[in-house]
Amino acid sequence: MKGYIIRGGQLVTEEGILRKDIVTEGGRIVAICDPCRDTPPDREVIQADGCYVSAGFIDIHQHGGGGADYMDAQADTYRMATEAHLRHGITSVMPTLLSADREALLRAIESYKQATYDPTIRANLLGIHIEGPYISPKQAGAQKPCHIRPYNEEEYRAIAKAADGHIKRWSTAPEVEGVEAFAAFAKEQGITLSMAHTDADYDTVVRAFALGFRHVTHLYSCMSTITRKGGFRVAGALEAAFAIDDMNVEIIADGCHLPTQLLSYVTKFKAPEHIALITDAMRAAGADVTESFLGSAEDPLPVIVEDGVAKLTDRTAFAGSVATGDRLVRTMLACGTPLCDAVAMATVHPLRMMGLSVKKGKLAVGYDADVCIFDRDVQMKHVLCGSRLVL
Repeated sequence: MKGYIIRGGQLVTEEGILRKDIVTEGGRIVAICDPCRDTPPDREVIQADGCYVSAGFIDIHQHGGGGADYMDAQADTYRMATEAHLRHGITSVMPTLLSADREALLRAIESYKQATYDPTIRANLLGIHIEGPYISPKQAGAQKPCHIRPYNEEEYRAIAKAADGHIKRWSTAPEVEGVEAFAAFAKEQGITLSMAHTDADYDTVVRAFALGFRHVTHLYSCMSTITRKGGFRVAGALEAAFAIDDMNVEIIADGCHLPTQLLSYVTKFKAPEHIALITDAMRAAGADVTESFLGSAEDPLPVIVEDGVAKLTDRTAFAGSVATGDRLVRTMLACGTPLCDAVAMATVHPLRMMGLSVKKGKLAVGYDADVCIFDRDVQMKHVLCGSRLVL
């Protein structure tokens, strides 16, 4: 495994910007040291002069890219999707499956398990994220209503058994009948619970937090907000997400799902360590297309791609993101977020939220050598994923 010296860059860390060199060996960072012009014969030099150097980006909510969706369950699905995002700095991903019938979910889970043994896949796979099918029909968004259903204990136990420990996160609605048993099961299995596609009111979210729902899936998208009942205002899931200090939130920072004004609002009222940047990308991400579809080819939902986002064909709503990791960070900088905070939201914070104890997300000795090198406009110059220079 080739070793590298990343020389001349400005390291972006939680503590601030450091002018240091990075030395890697065997896919790990073995030294962070003062700049030195001596080059050991067994190291390849990557010049990062005038650039920033950060840990590789981590996407905990991604449906696909490069023309592939993780529901496809085809031999090349994972290679196509992850390669499209690697070029934009995402070195680790939590592949996301959407609401579907049981058989389709089981096929997609088996596809993930096979991908973990595929040496051609250069990105890191962090575990499966299932988004649905136990969600609110009133907040379905682009998920097909025919696949939305109440919690089914026999079903989710069978799905988890088939996954054999690979499910790391499950996004569901806490107001749907049967949530208490599901939350207890998820805790038993070590699965992170997240609220998604929910029409819950404020008090229901507070109760869900106590059950273990400590994360909110794509804040603002497909979730309840203030309504009136009998003339009285009633707060919803959105308000609860802001009010509960320790509630983690993720945001699709593409400038479309959330404009810069709302992104600034989120960073004003949520601490940086409780914010994760996600792409929520569908298959059109990283592909130059104007038409695409959500889900698998066997169960497609047609969409159009324009204005930097996927939309339903009647243009009444968004139907998924086509964002990439670099775009997320670039958008956060445009709304005034400091660089170190924006990068942390795309690296170390998502890992902490998911409870994943892997040596990623930081530039530190002993951590995996997943590294992004980008210019002041957050345009990727080099991407290193372990021992592989992928860009």
